[in-house]
Amino acid sequence: MRLGLFTGYSGPKFSIDMDMVLEAERLGFDSVWTSEAYGSDAVTPAAWMLAQTSRINVGTGIIQMPARTPACAAMTAMTLQALSGGRFILGIGPSGPQVIEGWHGVAYGRPLTRTREYIDIIRQALKREAPVTHDGYHYQLPYKGADASGLGKPLKSILHGDPALKIFTAAVAPAGIRLSAEIADGMFPIFMSPERFDVFEDDLNAGFAKAGNGKGLADFEIAPIVPLAMGPSVEMCRQPIRRHLALYIGGMGAPDKNFYNDYAKRLGYEAGRRGGRTTIAKAPAASLPDRQGDEDDTRQGALRAPMPNFLRPARRAKSMTRTTSRCRLSPSARMTTDASALEALSASNARVSSASPETSLSSRKIRPPSTICTVTCSSAVGACALWASGSVSGKVGRFSFTKVVVMRKKMRSKKTMSMSGV
Repeated sequence: MRLGLFTGYSGPKFSIDMDMVLEAERLGFDSVWTSEAYGSDAVTPAAWMLAQTSRINVGTGIIQMPARTPACAAMTAMTLQALSGGRFILGIGPSGPQVIEGWHGVAYGRPLTRTREYIDIIRQALKREAPVTHDGYHYQLPYKGADASGLGKPLKSILHGDPALKIFTAAVAPAGIRLSAEIADGMFPIFMSPERFDVFEDDLNAGFAKAGNGKGLADFEIAPIVPLAMGPSVEMCRQPIRRHLALYIGGMGAPDKNFYNDYAKRLGYEAGRRGGRTTIAKAPAASLPDRQGDEDDTRQGALRAPMPNFLRPARRAKSMTRTTSRCRLSPSARMTTDASALEALSASNARVSSASPETSLSSRKIRPPSTICTVTCSSAVGACALWASGSVSGKVGRFSFTKVVVMRKKMRSKKTMSMSGV
């Protein structure tokens, strides 16, 4: 398992906690991730971090495709890759119509077509096998519109890029998952549950089949984003995660077009119907369930489902799964108050990597110094969070909220780790 740090995007003010980034690098974290919405951008912080580090990889999670031409994105990626000695990872995504049309002022339509064209142009630029040409719905190289000068000509990048540069896409909808599996090196889902890999499996396999050449999970990384909280009480840990879930599931997007809302429904969380249409979590964050089996929660807008919980206290967990394959795990400096979470994840990663699948926490006689509550996203995260509760010396003095990304290959390759007696 490889660990990393997810920094997020800005609030009203923006700064980068380089002490946190450097601590992550010192602890052996593999990667740090940036993102953007409609404030700070993702590329500038990535360049800032790469310039002040020497070993840790830096990736964008994600840059908004309509905000930059694919040639611009390729130039940016090649430059950062060259200056950093090959430590940059390019994460791209379509964002949503509210931001793209409301902030960037361009049409959002056909985002999957844009993704396919975007990656094709970037790959051409990186390979330099010929001058870049493309005749698509969103992009034409050279440009052939009615207002074209007619003077454009195909060009080959002056800078020699690295064709091995990894490209990840944001994907939660079935079509986006299929496309990512077909043409990308990995994807960023959100709120993933290890017990519901079936939500992705068929679409991933369909994408791999279309890609051909024997592509499969061994050639593809899945990087779900997981909030993780450490603090003196379960309730304290739950609150920021509730707010985080409510923002995305209830408030990110239009009432009838919210990709995260639809994704939560596919995971099994559905509250019923209001006004003839299905609704989920437009209510306050407090209505989100605390644990598995909150099907009797009848508060308006609450998420209810007979399936793995979104909010799971690690000390209550009866069983979790661990992966035997390679992972990259990344927490968020924007939501972390100290380095305790990084230390916990680093220590837990070492323990999970060396533990026998049959080993239980109780047999190791570990006394958890703090309460950990995590959004169940990956078997690796669950095991890591649970181990982390016993991997920090002394009490965690302050509340710490961390967002985690797990990047894992061969998701079929997993074993059960007994957590009985915790």
